[in-house]
Amino acid sequence: MRLTVFWQRMAGHFGSGYADTFARDHVMAGLGGRTVQEALDSGWEAKDVWRVVCTTMDVPADER
Repeated sequence: MRLTVFWQRMAGHFGSGYADTFARDHVMAGLGGRTVQEALDSGWEAKDVWRVVCTTMDVPADER
């Protein structure tokens, strides 16, 4: 998954204004106690981060 697609999906689910805040502030156990941004910055693949976001935040199947 390209980062542009990842950010489009984040904005689609959380809204364009909140997606960035969520990515910087919400720590998730599924990302090893990292935020979305920290996981991406440390080398996690966007598709793997998106899967964790989907599972953790109960993203509907049609948005995955």
